[in-house]
Amino acid sequence: MKNLKALVVFALIVGLTSCVQKEDKGADQNEEIELMTKDTKNSSASDILGNKEYHAISYGGYRQTSRTKQPKIKQLKEDLLIMHAMGIRILRTYNVQLAHASNVLEAIKQLKEEDPNFEMYVMLGAWIDCLNAWTELTPDHNQESPNNADEIKRAVALTNKYPDIVKVIAVGNEAMVKWAASYYVQPDVILKWVNHLQSLKKEGTLPADLWITSSDNFASWGGGDRVYHVKALNDLIKAVDFLSVHTYPMHDTHYNPVFWKVMPSETSLTKKEQVKAALLRAKGYAISQTDSVRAYMKSLGIYKPIHIGETGWASYSKGFYGPNGSRANDEYKQALYYDHMRDWTDAQNMSCFFFEAFDEPWKDAGNPDGSENYFGLFTVDGKAKYALWDQVEDGVFEGLGRNGKPITKTFNGNSDKMMQTVKIPAVKQ
Repeated sequence: MKNLKALVVFALIVGLTSCVQKEDKGADQNEEIELMTKDTKNSSASDILGNKEYHAISYGGYRQTSRTKQPKIKQLKEDLLIMHAMGIRILRTYNVQLAHASNVLEAIKQLKEEDPNFEMYVMLGAWIDCLNAWTELTPDHNQESPNNADEIKRAVALTNKYPDIVKVIAVGNEAMVKWAASYYVQPDVILKWVNHLQSLKKEGTLPADLWITSSDNFASWGGGDRVYHVKALNDLIKAVDFLSVHTYPMHDTHYNPVFWKVMPSETSLTKKEQVKAALLRAKGYAISQTDSVRAYMKSLGIYKPIHIGETGWASYSKGFYGPNGSRANDEYKQALYYDHMRDWTDAQNMSCFFFEAFDEPWKDAGNPDGSENYFGLFTVDGKAKYALWDQVEDGVFEGLGRNGKPITKTFNGNSDKMMQTVKIPAVKQ
């Protein structure tokens, strides 16, 4: 999850706040979603995606600074119960190279056997690399890694082993966006594997109601630079069952802060009011990027559902987004963005795989103060960040915990102390 460095086509018009608040007109993708019954055996991707009773989240259960230390199934079950309590019903995982995803599926299976009312589904990620990715050799972005074939085979095997849990396979994670310089591939590679999986569905080797997608940056889906507007992408949009789109306004508070800084007319507002105005603009920025993908898709004469495959807001950083940077990272801003994205996507019958459930210290292990380590709504030791304080007060997590510790609020629940960490963005000049 890196940041788009290319210029973003985003028209910052007068009255952006009011624009943000109006209803997004892209609801033709899913005009009405019927609420499904609790018959978990018959649920499908079409039943749960875009259904506000089935909130989604990105999940990695790693608690150490290295992924060589895989979380145990007991720990994964601990996390699953916490996420279930907060209303999450769909998880997104990222690869099947390591044991994590298969263990998550097994943990869900065990919880379902222990409690018939436990319900959780998975968008299973299959990681895709170019040739020489993550090696000392120069990445060859025009050829794919030979490891991709085995990754797809593992994803197929897990889907067939847990057909009542895996409802989506996502081919690649930010695997087409060109700033992913270590591993990105051309769209034809993703298209090849999407077509392969769709063929397996037709043959009966995979469930017919399984949905296939790729999860990538909005620009990779045609919503940004024209360099991505190639035939293979157009064919990919035709081939997938829906578009899983990533949008990260937080990163662009540094790289493309056209929406971020405080307007001169807002300087007389209170601290909270100025921050709220900035986060409304961030919401508008995310909507704009999503709409740009929809516009490109429609320009091809294609009409597919769009869901937010990834978006998030880190709660801490001493880097680009910290107090000496764009001043974007704190728990208050994270909570505002989380609420905005949930409200918007619920209203539009879109799923939002918010990034992410728990902090993962391996993300930037060499830089403990880096933002990548702090995207979770929970800390590593299970403290609920400000976005979830109300749920703690409501007793949602009573009897649950992580690492032997009960779920409590960060800052010991002291909102004044929390607000002391909040910095107002710089004033737009």
